[in-house]
Amino acid sequence: MSAHCQLTGARPGFGNRVSHSHRRTSRRFDPNIQRKRYWLASEGRSVRLTLSARAIRTVDAIGVEAAVARIRARGEKV
Repeated sequence: MSAHCQLTGARPGFGNRVSHSHRRTSRRFDPNIQRKRYWLASEGRSVRLTLSARAIRTVDAIGVEAAVARIRARGEKV
């Protein structure tokens, strides 16, 4: 599963791990990605979305139908 949110488009960020001696090595900041199933009443089926924790709260606020419309507007297949 790729670390990529279908709703917000959140992807991993990159930076440096800095030790006590100030040596720098590459590291990766992954978003908190979850797979969640929602019932899509307009189509009579359930959809499985790959969402960040923040996007799950967004879906709770705006509703599944509006969230799926935003995902499709971004050009992703649901």
